[in-house]
Amino acid sequence: MAEDKNEQEPTAEEKAKFEQDVLKAAEDAMKMEAEANKADEAQAEAATEQPADAAEQAADQAPESTESAEDVLKAELAAANDRNLRLMAEFDNFRRRSAKEQLELIETANGKLLEKLSEVQDNFERAFASENKAKDLEAFEKGMQMIYNQFAKILTDAGLEQIDPTGAEFDPNCHEALMQQPSETVPEGHVVTVFQKGYKLKNKILKTAKVIVSSGK
Repeated sequence: MAEDKNEQEPTAEEKAKFEQDVLKAAEDAMKMEAEANKADEAQAEAATEQPADAAEQAADQAPESTESAEDVLKAELAAANDRNLRLMAEFDNFRRRSAKEQLELIETANGKLLEKLSEVQDNFERAFASENKAKDLEAFEKGMQMIYNQFAKILTDAGLEQIDPTGAEFDPNCHEALMQQPSETVPEGHVVTVFQKGYKLKNKILKTAKVIVSSGK
């Protein structure tokens, strides 16, 4: 764990260079393999075109440089394949490490939110404690309102937004129509009453608002 924390997340340029190295290694491997195949095909074609005696003589008199060149190509192909495998393994490790870091960031963010919500729970417990019970209902209501405001602020700071479409035009993407009813003041197709508010986080709908829609006069 300590080793992971000391590692620095690569920059966008380093990621791009790493991906280019992987692609280049793959291309080199493919080129090496193509050249080796061409060399084998050329030798096979030359052998079929020559008479048997000439082919045997050519084989006996073949320079060592031809065999050496083929061996060099095979060695380079093997090295390119090995380098490609190593780069792919490193990229897989990088992907796994990035996913782990993202999960840790999410867990950290959730931990901070839960810590703030635990303060709201503590305030509720103190308010309902026997020694803090107020005989004055107005004072008790004021205390509950303060706790509610604290809770609402935490949710708002976290990006949660209420959907209260009273009087707005009905939108099936954000609203769920429970029924229709005539209205003298609200135009047809607009929300008369919000039965239950909806919620969204940034631009993502978490829960649609349950509404009653006007059918007109």
